[in-house]
Amino acid sequence: MEEFKALEDFEQVATATQWNLHLILKPKVKLWSIKNKNYQILSKRVKFDLLPKFIDKIDNIDSSLKIDESIIKQDEAQEMYNQMRQITKDFRTQTMTLHIQSAAREYEVILHQVNSIIEKFPQKNDDDESDAEIGYAAFKQYHELPSRGQLQQSTTGRRRNNGPDSSTFTRRGLLGPAIINQANIKLTEQEHQLLRLGPRFIFDDPKTASRRRTTELATLKRKLEARFFEKKVSPGRPVKQFIAELDVLLQNLHNIPSTRKQIQFNKTQTNKSFDTLSSIIQSSQPSQSQVIIRPRKKKNYGRIVKRLKYKIHLANTILRKTDKSKVFHLGKVDHYQKKSEEYMDNTKAYQCLGAIDPLPDLIQRTNKYLLDLRLAKWITQKQYEQLSIKPNEVELAHLYYLPKAHKPGTPLRPIISGLKHPTIKISKFLDDLLRPLFDQMALDSTVTSGFDLVKKLQQWSRNNFRQDTLFCTIDVTDLYTMVPQIEGVLSLRKMLDQLKLKQVGKLKVETIIRLSRFVMTNNYFSYNGQFYHQVRGGAMGSPLTLTISNCYMYFFERQIVNQIRNSSGLYFRYIDDIFITINWPVRHLLKEVDRWNKFDENIKLSANIGSIANFLDLNMENREGQLYTTVFQKPSYEPYYLPFNSIHPLHMKKNIPFAMLLRAIRYCSTFESYLNEREKLRMALLLNKYPNKIIDEQFNNVLVKFGINEPLTPVNYNRFRQKIIDSPIKEKLSVNYDKSIFVHFTYCSSMKIFPIKFHTLWDKYFDKSPINEVTPILGTRNVNNLQRRLIHTKSKS
Repeated sequence: MEEFKALEDFEQVATATQWNLHLILKPKVKLWSIKNKNYQILSKRVKFDLLPKFIDKIDNIDSSLKIDESIIKQDEAQEMYNQMRQITKDFRTQTMTLHIQSAAREYEVILHQVNSIIEKFPQKNDDDESDAEIGYAAFKQYHELPSRGQLQQSTTGRRRNNGPDSSTFTRRGLLGPAIINQANIKLTEQEHQLLRLGPRFIFDDPKTASRRRTTELATLKRKLEARFFEKKVSPGRPVKQFIAELDVLLQNLHNIPSTRKQIQFNKTQTNKSFDTLSSIIQSSQPSQSQVIIRPRKKKNYGRIVKRLKYKIHLANTILRKTDKSKVFHLGKVDHYQKKSEEYMDNTKAYQCLGAIDPLPDLIQRTNKYLLDLRLAKWITQKQYEQLSIKPNEVELAHLYYLPKAHKPGTPLRPIISGLKHPTIKISKFLDDLLRPLFDQMALDSTVTSGFDLVKKLQQWSRNNFRQDTLFCTIDVTDLYTMVPQIEGVLSLRKMLDQLKLKQVGKLKVETIIRLSRFVMTNNYFSYNGQFYHQVRGGAMGSPLTLTISNCYMYFFERQIVNQIRNSSGLYFRYIDDIFITINWPVRHLLKEVDRWNKFDENIKLSANIGSIANFLDLNMENREGQLYTTVFQKPSYEPYYLPFNSIHPLHMKKNIPFAMLLRAIRYCSTFESYLNEREKLRMALLLNKYPNKIIDEQFNNVLVKFGINEPLTPVNYNRFRQKIIDSPIKEKLSVNYDKSIFVHFTYCSSMKIFPIKFHTLWDKYFDKSPINEVTPILGTRNVNNLQRRLIHTKSKS
């Protein structure tokens, strides 16, 4: 009745133009309401992994594949089953992505039309319509009624129910992210759901946070006392009282999850989410069989982790995260052993030492080498103390492999983990000195990211891009292990000579070369109960290896760079990936690549040439002489991001949709490709349990950050994209360590209010103290994620 009365009042006072616009607007608003509802339903379906019936039927095709294992070997049959599962999974994901994309686009277009009509609505009197102000007031009153307020609420409060966490549903997930179970180990539903949460997932663990509290408070107390002593003042009572009150606060926060009130609140919220979802799906599909969703009790993640580790051990299986997609992979121990032997035979880079542990001798030789340099005055006493090692602080590096599950036969990427290796201090010390020098020297022939290449390619293409322009991407085979150790070290000397430096950081060039040679020739590691010495190349986990490899490649590529640039082409490199674009015939470019391959027997180049190229995360295409770019997703791509229900601070999770959409705008050269990428991203975020409200909020924040106050459209996209590309990247603010103190406490779900409470306590005790100019910088420590809890890369001897 109220709505009818308001409409009647508006009709009586509206001008002719206002009434006509109202008649146009009315069906648009109704249509918007329908499209908004459809969009909500699809988003909920993705989030809760409940597919529409026509997509769900694809499972019948998956299960219909039956292979006679009396004819086909089990491994080969398993590979076929895995391929079929991947095909059906890709179909489901791509189909739902397209549905989400079309629904989002319909919603956006109709909303834009509605807003355009409202913007044109006469609001002020003019010569032709003197009653416009009265009509507009009545129009506004009519549309602000509770029953008419859907449009206003759509941008602020839609999709408020974020739903329960990933442990709620009893059915196995049909959409990504997936786990890759090549070992064919049988998993329970709980174990499968746990692995689907991925390596980065952290479950709530207030017990660990409580256990660490005493140590963290003691560390903070020492830092505070040190600041008071710097002022030549005794810390006194304020520090003790501050620590005591902080201790009580943390104890209370760590105990919150066990209170009955919190459990009851969580249960109420979960039930509301289920009621909302069920009503949406039932109202949208009355003819389909209803999907029953049963909430489960809260999982004991710790118990599931222990059970899963025991099962993996019994099944002779290795759990790793995949090389590129970073999801969990289950593989057989025999497969890893076979591939490891093949890799070592092919590279000839490792010498087996058997069961003789080289660590004691390496510790002694490292300290003696440093002492000799100190006595010869090649290094200072301070540098000697900084680089020397203690036997109880070091351990030998170990080798492990990451599976490249997207490639046939699942090849392995070797990683040598040496965070406590005897030479790691020297390696880091030298790398900190030398890497900035290399970056400066190679600035014009290297890129640091796909966005860096976008800017340089965009600038070059304005005057040089033609219909016959070619893209060429080149991969350097096994760069780290193929660079000769002595020649690699000598490339550092070449760099320092070219930069005309006789010393770096009070260290003579000869000292740098000697230390670098010692690091490169003393790479030892253990694998599978055996010890090895790397006799070729550098360890992939050593910081100095990257700088030496980069230097070696820099001098290798000089002739190629000059040749390409003399032909008005573009040449850039990112470690072992090379990008070239040039206006040469294909045959000529192939011939030149063959010639470059003869420059150095250690460097083998594998080239891909054509009008389409993928480099890093950037896809480039030459369409009739026009450059098109978009985001490139590797064949190994899985829609896996940090799950929203992981116990990380909220700002870390919010930054993911922000950063990924910013990348999409920077990379996508057309509005259509931007829309496609945006909805793929939305789909991936929904699969990782991100609420649509958070996604929309962060997508909008990207535009706000760059001063864009209107939605992107086909008309304004190129202009606003260029504005974002041209905007300078803000440098990180430098920290004044003399006036800052870093504070870290372990994060759990009840710690959301802790920062406010902490700063209140700080001001209470130190605002008028001798250290009042010191600013506390509060950081978080995390408990172990699933990767640390489940994966152990070091083999037991």
